[in-house]
Amino acid sequence: MKTTAKHDERIAKMTFASVYPHYITKVEKKGRTKEELHEVITWLTGYSSKKLQELIEEKVTFETFFKEAKLNPNAQLIKGVICGYRIEEIETPLTKQTRYLDKLVDELVKGRKMEKILRQA
Repeated sequence: MKTTAKHDERIAKMTFASVYPHYITKVEKKGRTKEELHEVITWLTGYSSKKLQELIEEKVTFETFFKEAKLNPNAQLIKGVICGYRIEEIETPLTKQTRYLDKLVDELVKGRKMEKILRQA
């Protein structure tokens, strides 16, 4: 699925710090924890909670956030539809990576078991 250049640029310039509080609110509203959210983000990116906090304070863009990440090799197993886009059909790497994160957060919110979210079983 093709995303538009404007759409991809908007994602690239968006700061992780602007979205992170929404992730926290979303997971806590459904009875999940900030620690579980961090576990999911760490699995995908390789960032520790300390490094995540630094990136939030630095107000890095998603472009920088994913450029510095060590993406989990099993991230390609994340499939499905998020925000109207089928993840496996997204061609722009940064947009795909951002949607991976969105999909993992959604799975956490929907009550999926952590080992399923982290593609371990």
